[in-house]
Amino acid sequence: MNKTKVLMVCLGNICRSPLAEGILRHKVDTNRFIVDSAGTGNWHVGNPPDRRSIAVAKKYGLDISSLRGRQFTSIDYKDFDHIYVMDSSNLENVLALADGTNDRAKVSMILDTLFPGERVDVPDPYYGGDDGFERVYKMLDEACDIIAKRIS
Repeated sequence: MNKTKVLMVCLGNICRSPLAEGILRHKVDTNRFIVDSAGTGNWHVGNPPDRRSIAVAKKYGLDISSLRGRQFTSIDYKDFDHIYVMDSSNLENVLALADGTNDRAKVSMILDTLFPGERVDVPDPYYGGDDGFERVYKMLDEACDIIAKRIS
């Protein structure tokens, strides 16, 4: 049986997208789905998630400490069925690597699940305090509830 593959994408792959990966992975049957994450930039390739992302995930019973950053490439279009980006900048960067309509059709802004067509960004909590990670977690948790129902 082919597994449905979902990719979460943010800028550095250490804050938002590893949280989204961990949250969605927890909500779907991992025998039927593969969930991964990537960043549009290469600054954190091979690094674990930000300690604040790890902490907020742990607070809600998720362990994302073993995840490692990687960069989004055009090959991801061939490997994934659904690609969710965290903000409009990520959207532009991911779509710049698309090869045609089929690739572009796989890409959505993650908060379009909550605010269809409004292009709402998940704020990048990197330069803020712990409360920003808490807010981001709650947004992603709500969005991943909808995504899990849609793809299951």
